[in-house]
Amino acid sequence: MSDADALSRILDSRYSCRGFNPDPLPEDLIEEIVAEAQKVPSWCNAQPWELVVTRPAETDRLRAALAEDMARASHSPDIPFPERYSGPYKERRSVCGWQLYGAVGVEKGDRDGSTRQMMENFRFFGAPHVAILTSAAELGPYALVDCGGFLTGFTLAAAARGVATIPQAALASYAPFLHRFFDLPETRQVVCAVSIGREDSDHPANGFRTTRAPLTEALRWQG
Repeated sequence: MSDADALSRILDSRYSCRGFNPDPLPEDLIEEIVAEAQKVPSWCNAQPWELVVTRPAETDRLRAALAEDMARASHSPDIPFPERYSGPYKERRSVCGWQLYGAVGVEKGDRDGSTRQMMENFRFFGAPHVAILTSAAELGPYALVDCGGFLTGFTLAAAARGVATIPQAALASYAPFLHRFFDLPETRQVVCAVSIGREDSDHPANGFRTTRAPLTEALRWQG
């Protein structure tokens, strides 16, 4: 198999897992994935990313503490969330959401069901490990671009090793809590969380795949 074929196969196999097996991963496997992800390019080779990964007992403690904090705290991300989704972005977001609801049996108008599924974000979909990705605040938006590259490298390196992941913006909306829980300095910005583990192949939420826009919507030739 050529390098191009191998990369294409990994890209095709990677998806956002929403149902995990609770068994922990070997720590050296996670370290191997992080080391591989660090090979991505960054502005001036600054490598502004840092990752905090929970062991299973700490994952459980995080779940409980987050649920308690959510009962009294409001959203306060370090990095502003999108102002709105319009046009094709709104359409793609909607299609993905209804694919998920269809997979788990949430029908249109079932607000209890959609809320219940949304709250799975804060249970980390049952994953044994959660990673918190942070960026160097002083380096500004380009550091966030670099962290996006690292996140892509991380999810692909994981998929190549049979490890499931899902990047999660939802947890970043409770940034003050994450700063306290993980003792993160104000010099670090919370970018997102990533739930990590082995997929539960029987979970209905893992039974769909999103599509990608046609090349005509992603590429414009000039000249």
